[in-house]
Amino acid sequence: MTRREEREAIFKTIFQLPFYSEAEELPEIDIEDYKPSEKNSDYINAKVENIKEKLPVIDEYIQKNSRGWKLNRIGKAELAILRVGVYELIFDDDIPDAVAVNEAVELSKKFCNDKSSAFINGVLANIMNQK
Repeated sequence: MTRREEREAIFKTIFQLPFYSEAEELPEIDIEDYKPSEKNSDYINAKVENIKEKLPVIDEYIQKNSRGWKLNRIGKAELAILRVGVYELIFDDDIPDAVAVNEAVELSKKFCNDKSSAFINGVLANIMNQK
């Protein structure tokens, strides 16, 4: 399983967050299509838990850098991609900033509309430049 496939599985899991209340258990994404090893599964689950734990801070970064867009107006797929991207930029020292932004843009090209990649790139570039 490649790092890109791991990131996609993380995105798909984070995408589900707005659809479940705190009391409901978030269902696991069926990542069997990716044929993950135990190491891959552990990595994915750890990243998802870290993102969930830091979600208020991540959302604050998104809100401050989305130039007039309230979180509830941002598409759910775009928001999930931004959450993964911001986490990688701010909290994951193992991933270079340019890679985090590029991978988020690539996810948006796969899962969002044509204009989303420019929006995601702009938000993440603003955050990257503030570091």
